[in-house]
Amino acid sequence: MIRVDANYILRYLLNDNPEMANRAEQLFLYEQIFIGNEILAEVVYVLLGVYKISKIDIADKLINLISCHSIFTDNELIIIEALTLFKNQKLDFVDCLLCSYSQIDEIKTFDKKLNRCIQNRTAH
Repeated sequence: MIRVDANYILRYLLNDNPEMANRAEQLFLYEQIFIGNEILAEVVYVLLGVYKISKIDIADKLINLISCHSIFTDNELIIIEALTLFKNQKLDFVDCLLCSYSQIDEIKTFDKKLNRCIQNRTAH
């Protein structure tokens, strides 16, 4: 299994350096890749803050990426739910991730918005 950093994912998604984007695409197509939550958080942060890409576009691009058969994450269903929350809520991605993890783990926070999200998720 190969772990990639945020830059590898960014070059692939942005295609701002065709040579690097092609290398990343080949890796994603033909190798088993693991993407950690911290890497996803960094990608979201850079796409949103530096490249000014909308939350909806970020979430859709990352859901498509991690849904590929050769891409692995800590928990694909939790990540997909977190990205879905991210595009629909006024929370940052890490809070959306914590909210999603509240389905399987107890989450303690002083953050009022995150607590509301958790309460809404666990009430269903």
